[in-house]
Amino acid sequence: MANNKKFTLIGPGVMAEAIISRLIKHDVVNASNIVAAGPRLERLQELETRYHIQTNLDNAAAVQDADVIILCIKPQKLTEVLADLKDQIPENGLVISIVAGATMDALTKGLNHPVVMRTMPNTPAQVGEGMTVWTQSPQTSPEQHNIAQEILRALGQEIYVEEETYIDMATAVSGTGPAYIFLFLEAMIDAGVHLGLPRRIAEKMVVQTIKGSIAYYNENTKHPARLRNQVTSPGGTSATAIYYLEKMGFRTAISRAIWAAFTRSQELGKGQKHQDPEKI
Repeated sequence: MANNKKFTLIGPGVMAEAIISRLIKHDVVNASNIVAAGPRLERLQELETRYHIQTNLDNAAAVQDADVIILCIKPQKLTEVLADLKDQIPENGLVISIVAGATMDALTKGLNHPVVMRTMPNTPAQVGEGMTVWTQSPQTSPEQHNIAQEILRALGQEIYVEEETYIDMATAVSGTGPAYIFLFLEAMIDAGVHLGLPRRIAEKMVVQTIKGSIAYYNENTKHPARLRNQVTSPGGTSATAIYYLEKMGFRTAISRAIWAAFTRSQELGKGQKHQDPEKI
């Protein structure tokens, strides 16, 4: 459906490259119909060489005649980019934003364009295992909805929501989620090394343990607490370890971290400075 459409990605960073590679791999769009735009010539040349796409240093010029415009910029660059693109989006163009905290209202007003989608993907999209939560403006057509769904499914799984506030929640849970997982992964590996395991062995053990636990969870219909209870024998090693995790506030730390990320997402949407998480 989207194969004959023209795509422009504003902001040629890591997520933009992930989107480009997945779109091409899944034949969602031809590489020749993709344009990447940004201020760094060397980065654009790198993407052009690697994926055989078109590039442009001028954001406004890059969106001319584009059917789909994907905003892949940092939140701090949003005001500048919206100023570049205001009144430049083609009348029937679909704008998809992956900018954390950028509200639908800010996007539609900043671009002076009514057809906008707000999405929150995460970094596993780079390997086709992403989780994207998204919503759209009322002016979006059924065809544009289907095109967006096709794009996002090339990145992994997607969930459409009607309530925009869910996007800020998704930012805190799945958007930021990989950072929590990688930190937990790192901590377990370092703990294994502290015990005396060689790092390569500790890393392989931890990665497979996490991978296997997720696979086991996906094969069951039980609540995670029931699965945890299955491996927690009275007075055993798991019971002892969990006791210390609970004593150190493991659940509370995760809950507060996600709440802090949610609050920060809302701050970004309002253009506010960061608050001290300890005061949240």
